[in-house]
Amino acid sequence: MRTLAEHSPAEPVSTGDVRLGGAFARRILAVGGGKGGIGKSLIASSLAIEFARRGRRVVLVDLDLGGANLHTCLGMAHPEATLSDFVLRRVESLEEIAVETGIENLRLISGSLDAIGAANPLHQQKLRLMRALQVLDADLVVLDLGAGSHFNVLDFFLVADEGIVTLVPEPTAVENAYRFVKAAFFRRLKAVEAVYGLHDLLAEVMQARRPMSPAQLVQEVSKKDPEAGSRLAEEMRAFRPFVVVNAVREAADLGLGDAICTAWRRFFGIELRYLGYVRHDDEAWRAVRARRPLLLERAGHPIAEDLRAIADGLWARIEEAESTR
Repeated sequence: MRTLAEHSPAEPVSTGDVRLGGAFARRILAVGGGKGGIGKSLIASSLAIEFARRGRRVVLVDLDLGGANLHTCLGMAHPEATLSDFVLRRVESLEEIAVETGIENLRLISGSLDAIGAANPLHQQKLRLMRALQVLDADLVVLDLGAGSHFNVLDFFLVADEGIVTLVPEPTAVENAYRFVKAAFFRRLKAVEAVYGLHDLLAEVMQARRPMSPAQLVQEVSKKDPEAGSRLAEEMRAFRPFVVVNAVREAADLGLGDAICTAWRRFFGIELRYLGYVRHDDEAWRAVRARRPLLLERAGHPIAEDLRAIADGLWARIEEAESTR
């Protein structure tokens, strides 16, 4: 069995322009998971920093409304203006609250720390925020989502062009990640219901058999309405989040990401794409204490190598998907 040091995650892809080439299509990237403490902020901030260093205009958005701390990860004081100001209409544009981070090409929109109303936006407030995110002046918008699988978190995950599900190699984290992915898929179906008029059919199927996986739902719907089943199957194929395994300590955990993607494809019908892992770093706490981005503080160490490899793999896969459309 290979050791952690010997085993390399997804190999970096050299495509020009600091390992990223071709036309850079504007994208929204959301980083979520099933619980807190699994490294969502680490992944989100590191990807944002890495793409900014490669010359892309990036806006990092802290959507952990009510518990924002990305500014601390970046070594910044808490910005005076936050998403509270936008949600509560004290400002009209997200551009008004996007602040420079001190890292070239990277701006931050901080979440709110104090406003309960902003932490639980109403439906119209949420729609306004989603629309505003989609027109930010940036090449890449990176959303750091809050913990859990409630509707507000899921809706921001689904509005993104690409979603990353983060987990750690613990049974509870894997279970929570699956619940998150399943909840996101069923939340996505709400929009499909309205478009295709499937509400009654889906309600009938789900009432007759609870609980069920997405694959089982498609099977049961297909029995009653093959055309509707075909539409749902198409939606399932289009729902393809990425997976990142964080805080890997043991060689036995190196194959966890691939195993999860294979198992979920086989048993639940959800196609996930494995991006790679991030090795545990015993010195990571020093970056937090120094109020320095871990990617910069630990440059040259395995954890930074892993994060850069994930950035390489992410954009290579996005470009591949774009080329097949």
